[in-house]
Amino acid sequence: MASSNFVDYVKIFARSGAGGAGSSHFRREKFVAFGGPDGGDGGRGGSVILRGDSQYWTLIHLKYQRHVFAKDGEAGSGARSSGKSGADAIISVPLGTVARNAETGELVGEVTDDGQELVLLAGGRGGLGNWHFKTSTNQAPRYSQPGEPRQEGAFILELKVLADVGLVGFPNAGKSTLLSVISAAKPKIADYAFTTLEPNLGIVEVRDRHSFVMADIPGIIEGAHEGRGLGLRFLRHIERNSILLFMIPATSEDVRQEYGILLNELTQYNPELLDKQRLLAITKCDTVDEKTIDKIRGELPEGINTTFISSVSGYNIQQLKDTLWNTLQQENKQ
Repeated sequence: MASSNFVDYVKIFARSGAGGAGSSHFRREKFVAFGGPDGGDGGRGGSVILRGDSQYWTLIHLKYQRHVFAKDGEAGSGARSSGKSGADAIISVPLGTVARNAETGELVGEVTDDGQELVLLAGGRGGLGNWHFKTSTNQAPRYSQPGEPRQEGAFILELKVLADVGLVGFPNAGKSTLLSVISAAKPKIADYAFTTLEPNLGIVEVRDRHSFVMADIPGIIEGAHEGRGLGLRFLRHIERNSILLFMIPATSEDVRQEYGILLNELTQYNPELLDKQRLLAITKCDTVDEKTIDKIRGELPEGINTTFISSVSGYNIQQLKDTLWNTLQQENKQ
């Protein structure tokens, strides 16, 4: 994992800029004996801002840039000249990034759209110059406002992968193989558990030039909601998927039981996941005979649309793509 380019969790320390001080200046010209106050306002301090960028898919660019500082505002000057505002510190993040206060765990916000901005820390306002304080009884105020101080804090940035369809299953259920067959994604594939150590995204093309995004989530094991296996680190990626495609191999000893375990893990992690549309794919059908498939049909979980597939032979792959697309359209209409 140390060499992985996929980083979905970073902690940063951020500091906004202080506002510039207002000026206590008086007009001084050759033929103006008693020039009044003309001190300008201080400039605004820079803010620390998260900005969604669809070109990013990982937080790796922040892995070695843990300190982010905005610029201070400049002080005001004579002739009512305002100080220059400090430059904002813009942090580009992939869509699906969630920001939390590192000390309290409080949710600051989340970035889900390209170009969307989320202010982590606002810059301090600049102080008012002395000309603002001139009154009929005080024609020459010799005071001005200081700028507001800077803010600072530590923040946790977490990435939750945005995808239309999320693949849910035990390790070695055939998720990566399916993604490689129906999209241009090239995930690592091997015949052992936890081949997938990071989410993989693929664009799946369907009829009439339509497409949707599918995410291959690392395999779940019993106890994942308690941190076993890859645990909580990747369960959060499932939260952002519109549809969950459960995948169980035809070689499973008990399809209904495996489905129940997977569903329980998701429920224990976040009960709201039960509100998502769920489909079931029985994979690796090329490795069993028709008698076994007929037996599985009689033992399927109730109330879930099921498709029998083989990524190797292509059996029912087009049917699965059509089913996923039609289900997505139904979800979008709701």
